[in-house]
Amino acid sequence: MKVVILCGGKGTRMREVTQYRPKPLVSVGSHPIIWHIMKYYSHFGFNDFVLCTGYKGEMIKDYFMNLEWMNNDISIYMNRDKKIEYLTKIEEDWKVTIINTGLETLTGGRIKKIQKYIDEDNFMLTYGDILSNVDINKLLECHYKKSKIATITGINPVSPYGVLRIENGIVKGFTEKPISQDFINGGFMVLNKKVFNYIPEKDCFFEQEPLVKLATEEQLSIYHHKDFWTAIDTFKDVERVNTMWNEKNRPWAVWN
Repeated sequence: MKVVILCGGKGTRMREVTQYRPKPLVSVGSHPIIWHIMKYYSHFGFNDFVLCTGYKGEMIKDYFMNLEWMNNDISIYMNRDKKIEYLTKIEEDWKVTIINTGLETLTGGRIKKIQKYIDEDNFMLTYGDILSNVDINKLLECHYKKSKIATITGINPVSPYGVLRIENGIVKGFTEKPISQDFINGGFMVLNKKVFNYIPEKDCFFEQEPLVKLATEEQLSIYHHKDFWTAIDTFKDVERVNTMWNEKNRPWAVWN
């Protein structure tokens, strides 16, 4: 089953780093976010990826073209042949299809543009800026059990703000950054290829018209994930997940 990753946005909320590179190539530890996401899916046996690129997509192509020698110790013979000898052999058993889906294209349009590369009944979809320890096997099990066109992962986000506890106009205490009881789309999805019928030819956000229509027709199921999840939207998020990595607090790094 293919894993489609949306990685074409401009990442304007972390302009400090994305003015130089696309958000999926922002580093967490010694590897970019996109590598962490792909390693996670690979842990569950999914190694066939379709990357929907846009902003600075040529840098993503360059990264994967050079991944092997960047991840290994090498000797370079500086003669006419420029022979490279690999001193270590760290390699990924991945097929990576990189598609330019346009600079300004919205998420629905990006998914529509890769339709011809989906050759099975179902495929997975995620974003290039999310880390989690969602159980992919249980997500798939939920999708097949519910037999709907689309399954999304629902998570209860942590509020970025403390909440006041008030009685009769008096503050009785504080709850620091509580977990919301509402659900949001956690970005780990399984889709039947019928989903393409719900994406109009006119460009759109996948999260709006297509998902709303699926929900209206009761074709959208949800898998509830209660453990670690984080989006990397701002430079502060980048610093936070790098601190987690450096402190070896890595809930998503199940391959270690």
